[in-house]
Amino acid sequence: MPQEHNDKNGSGDGPNQKPPFNWRLIVPLLLIFLLLPMLINLFQGSTAGQQISYSRFKRLVSEGQIESVTLQGERLTATPRGAAQQPALQRPRGFVTFVPAFGDPELLSVLEANNVEVVTESANQLSFLGLLISLLPYVFLVWIFFSLFRNIRGQNKGIFQVGENKAKLYDQTKEKTTFADVAGLEGAKEEVMEIVDFLKDPGRYTGLGARSPKGILLVGPPGTGKTLIARAIAGEANAPFFSMSGSDFMEMFVGVGASRVRNLFQDAKKKAPSIIFIDELDSIGRHRGAGLGGGHDEREQTLNQMLSELDGFEQNESTVVIAATNRPDILDPALLRPGRFDRQIVIPMPTKDEREAILTVHARKKPLDPSVNLAQIAGRTIGFSGAELQNLLNEAALHAARRRSQTITMGDMDQAWDRLILGLERKSLRMNDQERKITAYHEAGHAITSVVLPLLDPVTKVTIIPRGQALGVTVSEPAEDRYNYSRQYLEDRITMGLGGRAAEMLVFSEMTNGAANDLQQSTQLARQMVTVWGMSDKLAHIAMGENDRDVFLGEQISRQKTYSETTAREIDEEIMTILRRSYERALEILTERRDSLDALAQMLLEREQVSGDDVLKVVNGESAGTGDNDEEEKK
Repeated sequence: MPQEHNDKNGSGDGPNQKPPFNWRLIVPLLLIFLLLPMLINLFQGSTAGQQISYSRFKRLVSEGQIESVTLQGERLTATPRGAAQQPALQRPRGFVTFVPAFGDPELLSVLEANNVEVVTESANQLSFLGLLISLLPYVFLVWIFFSLFRNIRGQNKGIFQVGENKAKLYDQTKEKTTFADVAGLEGAKEEVMEIVDFLKDPGRYTGLGARSPKGILLVGPPGTGKTLIARAIAGEANAPFFSMSGSDFMEMFVGVGASRVRNLFQDAKKKAPSIIFIDELDSIGRHRGAGLGGGHDEREQTLNQMLSELDGFEQNESTVVIAATNRPDILDPALLRPGRFDRQIVIPMPTKDEREAILTVHARKKPLDPSVNLAQIAGRTIGFSGAELQNLLNEAALHAARRRSQTITMGDMDQAWDRLILGLERKSLRMNDQERKITAYHEAGHAITSVVLPLLDPVTKVTIIPRGQALGVTVSEPAEDRYNYSRQYLEDRITMGLGGRAAEMLVFSEMTNGAANDLQQSTQLARQMVTVWGMSDKLAHIAMGENDRDVFLGEQISRQKTYSETTAREIDEEIMTILRRSYERALEILTERRDSLDALAQMLLEREQVSGDDVLKVVNGESAGTGDNDEEEKK
């Protein structure tokens, strides 16, 4: 099952987005604005002429040195005699003075007596330059205001458009997904085919009085392809497909989520018949009243609007709602009633054949070496989802690229599997001889108990090369998919998990913290056997726990235990009994096969990695190989 696709537009700057306002331009512009009048006066003074006193002006008139005078209010501009006949570059500048505020009645008589031409202009008359100078400050202020407003509006765009529909309309002209792109999931595809037929030909159903399911809930673990199959429904039906995540409805403002729900359904009805896909429905569809915040918070109001749109007072016959979640246990019961999400389709982990089909789909554009056996890889990847299988092939391609290879070999696939399951090899970690010896015996204890116990999965690899958080790893791969586990198998698993601690106590008579993860997993498995699966002697056939499904603080506070303190003590005793019995069993197995334990530990110290076949030979007393095959696999 291919990996889920959740294409979302990024929030980065797009090619058409306006650049932010540059605040550093404000200071120089303000300086220019303040200095502009001074510069204008200087310019006018330099072009009009030299400013002189009024007394000197009258003396120049009396001496006959003034040819013409221009009066503009109190301003008086004088032109020297003979200036008009000289070249423009050599023409002397005129004189500027101002008539006294008390006036001069004799001025006109003096000018006429000296044959001075008098030109008068209105004091309010503006030239083009004067008009431009007078309007320039206002233009500058308007520009500043507009720039600030545009910047503020851009920053608060989300506030003005907070209630708008954020769903993304799937463009089938660019990319169209069909059921042919979905490997496996045959049962799920048969279930949703009815929706496709209804969207293609609704009259065939309405003519018989039938109606299509209002809501379809896709339930499954992460990475199994819930989003992909929803896109395939839209591609097959050739219908408008609105995609939105549950978290997109939530906002810090009250009522925004409900508004977005209304807008989403209104847009979908305009393009009916259409499909609405809501990913991660549990983010808004959690059980109401489960927490301590009451029933008036934003999330619950959004859920109420969603319930109303699905099947409220106003009937909705033209829109199909598909939702996906991996936590159906925490959804509000009102969402799951008939008429809303009345059909649940389980998207499980793929089987072996489906895993092979998924690997084939993802390997189409990858140059695989003829040695790559996808069927064998599918058998090794039990429990992998479609997303994990895609990641496995991608890691193999990256490993091949680091080797500068043109094809992906089976060795690349093995290295990718080790990296995903065991973790990245910690080449910088250097253990001393005593730590390597303890780790070798620890992993040998796991391997020998696993080989001796017949119900356990076969061992394929034992290594003391540090990977991830572990100093050593024992790998067991199931031969086939397993869905039911017996009590004996689970107790064997616990015995194998405690085999490392038993080997340390047998050889060194000392405990180390290397068994921390083994003890945690063994204790958890024993607790589930007692409280969930009823696999104990005293408390058989009784389920005491609810598989750790408490996700709300309010539920944990209000929930009462379904058993007494005496029963709780008995649960602890049963868990300790299982663990003690499994440890003693592991210690007994290793004591009887001490020679095999020493031989396998010594082999690990020499090679650092041993195959499952060599472990089996050591336990059976046969001579193991030289480890050349292991070295080739590592390369």
